[in-house]
Amino acid sequence: MRRRLAASYLLLMTLVLLALEIPLAVTLASRESDLVRADRLADATRFAALARPGLRTDSVGTVRDELTRYDELYGIGAAVLDRDRNVFTSSAGYRLDAERRDAAMRAAFAGQQYSSAESVLPWSGEPIVVAVPVNDNGEVLGMVVIVSPAGRVRDAVTFWWLALGGIGLLAALAAVLTARSLANWVLRPVTVLDAMTHEVAAGDSGTRISDQAGPPELRRLTRSFNDMAYAVADAMERQRAFVAHASHQLRNPLTALRLRVEELGPSLADEDGRAEHRIALEETDRLATVLDGLLTLARAERGQHRPVTVDAVAVAQARVAAWEPLARRTGTALTLRADRAVVLMQAVPTALDQALDALIDNAVKFSGPGGRVEVSVGAADGGVAVHVRDDGPGMTDEQLAQATERFWRAPHAQNIDGSGLGLAIVAVLVDASGGRLTMSRADDHGLDARLWFRALVSPE
Repeated sequence: MRRRLAASYLLLMTLVLLALEIPLAVTLASRESDLVRADRLADATRFAALARPGLRTDSVGTVRDELTRYDELYGIGAAVLDRDRNVFTSSAGYRLDAERRDAAMRAAFAGQQYSSAESVLPWSGEPIVVAVPVNDNGEVLGMVVIVSPAGRVRDAVTFWWLALGGIGLLAALAAVLTARSLANWVLRPVTVLDAMTHEVAAGDSGTRISDQAGPPELRRLTRSFNDMAYAVADAMERQRAFVAHASHQLRNPLTALRLRVEELGPSLADEDGRAEHRIALEETDRLATVLDGLLTLARAERGQHRPVTVDAVAVAQARVAAWEPLARRTGTALTLRADRAVVLMQAVPTALDQALDALIDNAVKFSGPGGRVEVSVGAADGGVAVHVRDDGPGMTDEQLAQATERFWRAPHAQNIDGSGLGLAIVAVLVDASGGRLTMSRADDHGLDARLWFRALVSPE
């Protein structure tokens, strides 16, 4: 946009300069040519006065000497023609083509002065020709022709045109600098506003823009953006605070409720009552899991964490070891594969730990007895990639697009324990770390969950 604004301003200035300088250049060329023609006509009139007696008496001495000295002094050829249109006398430098000579004679013998009408331009090569009749009491005795080389006039016109061109270039340069300054002044708030909008969209709700630069209209827009950012940040903070407070406050009553329900167990004598008692305890545990997930999600979204250095291989080994007993009980083979012994990456604290816990938990639950779950760590795309692959039922493309939504669960997983918040928490933590979470179907069947983080140093 800055280039387009500067280009439009420069184009307008160029058109204005052309509209002013082209007529001025033509006028300067015409003026220089007219000055020379007027001067040569005055010289020709003087020679005509000198030639009049000689044409009457057929004596060329005086006028020939004048023409010769004129040619030697100025390098301008001249000639006197009689009434028979023959050269009466001329200087050594007199040269004139037949076409111009005939045009000059027609005008002069008609009793009129003649001068070539063309303006001398930098590329012109034709001489300036003037002619005046030699009159004696109204009778035309002959004519005087002066052929002036156009070199000096051409040099003067060229000088003026180059001066105009230089002035035009300076004006164009000034226009470019002015256009750049104007574009920067106008568009700097827009550029900053665009960058800040992306930061707000990326989750940085503390972003604000200075409203002290740019045109008044853009300053008002900046103030409106800041007001909107304040309102959005306040609303999001209130929402997160409510979720965190509600989750925290519900934990104590829920714990007390579970204890009371648990104490009722020994007093139940019939089998149906004990079955309902177990279901009630399971539901309280499930509700506690949901509250823990909501609290974790609210804290992850609310906190302004700074990335720390993490050894992805060490974390993956620890989490695989922690989930190995559960995988063994369910009959699932849980393995770890790493390209290197140490792979350093950057992430917010506990992001990789919690992400692997949620992904391994899902993979083990959905793979089932005889299933396989593989956790791999390696370098990819200039960073660190951590994969959790399973050979469970997998998901469709539509389900994969919804997998990170809060409380969403696949249709075939409605009866499996879980809160539907695990992948949402993973997405928030990975995004806060500047990484990416992508989920896709594995090559044969199952699911491939890929975590990508920035590497501390290139792992290649």
